[in-house]
Amino acid sequence: MTNARQQIDTLISQLAEQGYIASDNIATTLYLAKMLERPILIEGPPGVGKTELANATAAVLNQPLVRLQCYEGLDESKALYDWKYSKQLLYVQVLKEKLQDVLAGTEGLSGAVEKLHQLDDIFYSEHFLEPRPLLQALKSDTGAVLLIDEIDKADYEFESLLLEILADFKVSVPEIGRIAATHKPLVILTSNNTRDLSDALKRRCLHLYIPFPEADLEGRIVDSRVPEISEQLRRQLVEFVHSVRQFDLKKQPAISETIDWARSLLLLHADKLDRQLVEDSLNVLLKYEEDIDLVRPELSSLLRNSH
Repeated sequence: MTNARQQIDTLISQLAEQGYIASDNIATTLYLAKMLERPILIEGPPGVGKTELANATAAVLNQPLVRLQCYEGLDESKALYDWKYSKQLLYVQVLKEKLQDVLAGTEGLSGAVEKLHQLDDIFYSEHFLEPRPLLQALKSDTGAVLLIDEIDKADYEFESLLLEILADFKVSVPEIGRIAATHKPLVILTSNNTRDLSDALKRRCLHLYIPFPEADLEGRIVDSRVPEISEQLRRQLVEFVHSVRQFDLKKQPAISETIDWARSLLLLHADKLDRQLVEDSLNVLLKYEEDIDLVRPELSSLLRNSH
C-alpha cells in the first residue's frame, strides 16, 4: 500500500508540473486504470478539466494523445478506419497501363482472372488502409493515451463498436483480418451527462466523477495557471465564483472561466474586487445575458460574502 501511495503522490506531482492540479481521487483512479489496463469513464459538468486530464496524462507518460471527438452519426469510417480511395484509383490507372505486362504468362481467361484477383487483394491491404483515431491508438509503437471525448454525443451503435474494441484491444478488418494493439493504449472517455450511457460500457470502465472543485482546490488551480495574481484577489474571486454557482444559471461558470476571469482582472490591474470592476468584466465569467441579468442585482451581497 505504501508503494502505491508513493506512486499516486508522484503522479499528483507530475500532473501538477503539467499545470493540472489533481485530487487524490483523480490520481488514484488514473493509477488504477494504468495498472489494471482498464479505460476510465470521466463524467461531470462541462469545464471541470476532463479533457485537460487526458492532455496532462499524455504529457506525464510521454505518449502521444490521440483524440476522437464524438458526435451524432459518428461511424467506423471516421472513428476506426477507411480506405485510401484516391491512392487506389492512382494504382488502378497504373495497372491499366501495365495490364499487358501484368497478365503476361497467364493461360486462358481463368488464369487472367486469378491473376487480377491477386491484385485485388493487394488493393485492400494495410498499404492502402487509412487509420482513424481508434486504429491509430492501437497501432502506436510507443503506446498512446486515447481520448474519446464527449461519448454521450455519439449514439448507441457507436457504443457497440467501442465495446468490441475495448474488450481485447483488437479490431476486425474484413479484407485484412484481426489487428491487435502493439501496446494497449490508456483509454479516457469523457461525458457531460447529456444522455445515459449503456450499462455494458460503464461495466467496462473505471468510473470517475469530477465535480466543480472545492474552493481550496480551485484556488490552487488558479494559482498554478495565473501565478501573478495576489493571494487576496485570488481568494476573493474564487469565493465569488462559488457563490455565483449557487444561482440557477443556464451555464455555471467552469474552471476555465475562473482562470480567464483571473487573467482578465490582472490585465485590468485589479488588486481587489469592487462592484464596478465586476460589472465591467462579468461577461468573462458568465456566457449568457440572462445569467448576467440574474446575478447583477445581487452583486453587493456577493461582494460582501467574498471579502
